[in-house]
Amino acid sequence: MLNIFSAPGRYIQGADATAFLSKELKRLGINGCALVVTSATPRRQLEIIWRQSFQQEGLALEIYDFGGESSFDEVAKITSQAQDHKASVIIGAGGGKILDAVRASAEQLNLPVICCPTTAASDAPCSTVSVIYTPEGVFETCLLSRRNPDLVLVDTSVILKAPLRGLIAGMGDALATYFEADACSRARKTNILGGSSTLCARMIAQLCYATLLEDGKTALNDARAGLLTPSFDRIVEANTLMSGLGFESGGLALAHSLHNGLTAMKETHLFMHGEKVAFGALVQLIVEARDKTILFEVLSFCLSVGLPITLADIGLAKLTLEQAGAIAELTLAPHESAHNEPIPLTPQLIIDAIFAADAEGRAFKSNAALSEA
Repeated sequence: MLNIFSAPGRYIQGADATAFLSKELKRLGINGCALVVTSATPRRQLEIIWRQSFQQEGLALEIYDFGGESSFDEVAKITSQAQDHKASVIIGAGGGKILDAVRASAEQLNLPVICCPTTAASDAPCSTVSVIYTPEGVFETCLLSRRNPDLVLVDTSVILKAPLRGLIAGMGDALATYFEADACSRARKTNILGGSSTLCARMIAQLCYATLLEDGKTALNDARAGLLTPSFDRIVEANTLMSGLGFESGGLALAHSLHNGLTAMKETHLFMHGEKVAFGALVQLIVEARDKTILFEVLSFCLSVGLPITLADIGLAKLTLEQAGAIAELTLAPHESAHNEPIPLTPQLIIDAIFAADAEGRAFKSNAALSEA
């Protein structure tokens, strides 16, 4: 089996980075029309900058307002817009669902794709993977593009203005990166790219976890105060670049499959991807019978930044055995990454681990409250 590592063609991160987007298009040799797919808030914040900078570089610009869900229907609409405007590149500016839909559309048209995340809520920007949901928000499938985005441009000034919940959810998504890559490595399973992980990918995943523990709480406090600090910058990089490279080239395992299983419960649709992945990471640690020291370290981190550690935290306080069975069934679907775990999994094991993770989370919260009293 070959070792395979994949990354975006170029990654740019910093304050007011949006102003450099048009120059980067020129550097890539793109001279035709650019289709920007975005939503209301990013458009309000950035449209003036886009239009002024694109005009300065002599580039045409069209803007399409995203429909709200990364579904096949929405991908088709973006594709139609790109064809109507004879776009030379498709640019996604917004959250993970916008970037997923843009990637899928660009793949269909064999066009360059640029990801400009406006939150640090997931590791979607750097990836070849597009997660597709039904119009109702239930996970449907993952699509793989032939290449990573040509450019990922991260404007930290914009991300600082985004809701704090997104930054926290991004840390939840990034939290699973190391443990899933480690599971794939121990099980000798393939990464997203169909090969073995490289040492570089595994070290990036490990650095991602270490950065969360070191900077997560400080970065959250800095963001709450509206401060662009080194800690905030490092967490944005951990959520976006480290987690993106780590999950794709390191591999996914149970945590993300559990997320997909949770989408079967409509109560979880109010919660962000990374919030559900964080709980999935706890379930994975339980399934793997990880040392309690690691489990408590993860629980402590989650509690310190406000990530879910109980079923109630993701809207499932009254989860029944029957519902847990439905989650387990979807978690263990044949195509799911749960099968990358180094141990055989059964629906009953998943059900038991879900309730065990909830019990550990409730006990940890209770003990933390007593300590503070």
